[in-house]
Amino acid sequence: MTHEIRSGYVGNRCTDGYSPCDGRSRENGTQSAGVDEIVTLLVTGEEMEKLADEMHRVGEEKKIMFFSRDSLNMRSVKAVLIVGVRNKPRAVPNCGNCGHADCAANAKADGVCALCVVDLGIALGSAVSVAADHRVDTRIMFTIGKAALTLGFLDGVHQAYGLPLSATGKSPFFDRK
Repeated sequence: MTHEIRSGYVGNRCTDGYSPCDGRSRENGTQSAGVDEIVTLLVTGEEMEKLADEMHRVGEEKKIMFFSRDSLNMRSVKAVLIVGVRNKPRAVPNCGNCGHADCAANAKADGVCALCVVDLGIALGSAVSVAADHRVDTRIMFTIGKAALTLGFLDGVHQAYGLPLSATGKSPFFDRK
């Protein structure tokens, strides 16, 4: 099951108002040039299994073992928060952080807006911070985001990462093999 998160809602309102599934944690400071292109998705159940299966497939087929390892980590949790960003240049004058002269040159080269990437990093840091405040173990995983994009979980999203969420006695993300 998947739930798009917008302003603190995941199906029903989160009981404490600021839980790790709270969209507000990803909204703080994630609007370079006043544009919010961050997308969040909470994944559970069968959809999580699809993600884990895709991660394992990539690991086996391409001989990238950390994909397989992360798929095992993901199978040990009940929910995964996926945070992604749409690549929309911000038209900031004299920026050039993307390596192009301006946003028009970036778009022509099918480049990536550096401010979008910065916003994604801020959103991920905020989500991890809220999880830690609630004693929820997590780890930012490129592999989950890559699988989510491959499976089309996030429409129009250019880059994404996953945060598996665990509230157990010992973090399953600590002693990884």
